Amino acid sequence: MHNYSGFLRRFIASIIDLFIIIVLVAFFQFISGMREGGVLGGPFFYILVILVSWNYFAYQESSSRQGTVGKQAMNIIVTDLEGNRISFDRATKRFVAKILAALPLGAGFLPILFNEKRQGIHDMLAKTLVLVRED
Repeated sequence: MHNYSGFLRRFIASIIDLFIIIVLVAFFQFISGMREGGVLGGPFFYILVILVSWNYFAYQESSSRQGTVGKQAMNIIVTDLEGNRISFDRATKRFVAKILAALPLGAGFLPILFNEKRQGIHDMLAKTLVLVRED
């Protein structure tokens, strides 16, 4: 039997991760501003945010730790439907699906509150679970 992570624990993990991504993007902007040509702006800024976010989530969720810094802080992991570590490809699919889930005012995250396995739309599409780590 799996111990599925609820909405609040996942939400707090997301806040931690968002803060880290903001710091990383600010760092890259600072570095780019030190060169001639100025700070990354316009479409380059959005591309930077997507690339940093994608790498942050996909690499960490497919790693042996099975979760981002925020998820680790909240003692939760991302697994496949059998409870196993996910691949980088599946983590990438989950990341893309998470963007789609967030677009209609975050409505894709609401199923976490109501379904048995506490899956958001992105989890259903990527066939993943978010579980409380059993230590």
